[in-house]
Amino acid sequence: VELKLGEWGVDFAVWCSYKYLNSGAGGIGGAFVHEKHHKNMPHHLEGWWSNSQETRFEMRDKVDAAIGADSFRLCNPPPWLSALNLASLEIFQEAGMEAILAKQYLITGYLEYLLTTRLAKHVKVITPKDTAQRGCQLSLVFNCDLNDVHDRIQRNGVICDVRYPNAMRIAPAPLYNSYKDVRQFVDILQEALEFCTE
Repeated sequence: VELKLGEWGVDFAVWCSYKYLNSGAGGIGGAFVHEKHHKNMPHHLEGWWSNSQETRFEMRDKVDAAIGADSFRLCNPPPWLSALNLASLEIFQEAGMEAILAKQYLITGYLEYLLTTRLAKHVKVITPKDTAQRGCQLSLVFNCDLNDVHDRIQRNGVICDVRYPNAMRIAPAPLYNSYKDVRQFVDILQEALEFCTE
């Protein structure tokens, strides 16, 4: 989903980077503070890195707060985690957000098409059909036990995100998943569903 937080008038936002920036568990999060709040920031925990970059090394006894979300930083970020995000952002820059979004609509649409045409008697997609209301993730519910399906597809090398009581989240990432990957996943899921409903 393309974000335009400033244009939309969002006051505050936070996000993780583990999934779509590929940083993995424990990756650095992000924060946004709309510029209309920059002069009247809410009270929050402060650290050395909350200081303005220009005065950080003066070691003052009071924080000279950085502007915006930068004032929420506490300490220097772990270099390895920063490097992971930087590498991913460079790939996003090279690919271009328009191209990524275009593929996202197509590859997620392809997944939805295969699920609804091949597996409709076993699967219900509960994610909104309107592509403007979703990213590349589809949430699925099944006509059989979720754990049985999940165990079966894991034996075939597929790891999916389960949300109890009954949903599995599938997200073909447009940067690195192919249409062949999507078809293979649906083949594996079909076999699992047929096995679990016998």
